[in-house]
Amino acid sequence: MPVKKIIELVGSSPRGWEEAVGSAVKEAAKTVRNITSVHVVAYTGKVQRNRIVEYRALVRIAFTVERGSASD
Repeated sequence: MPVKKIIELVGSSPRGWEEAVGSAVKEAAKTVRNITSVHVVAYTGKVQRNRIVEYRALVRIAFTVERGSASD
């Protein structure tokens, strides 16, 4: 039976929340294998002069844990 692990990350983008989510997944994929899902926990943003200048997404990324051999 596979075991899953969940990590939390904050992705950001100057263009939108969808891209912020994608940024978090893309960055996680550089060091994490077997990503199976992403869950958006919250959307936030940085505001300057009454405009959103940075979109942020707090996400939970799930991945399957790789098992070692029986001798590990």
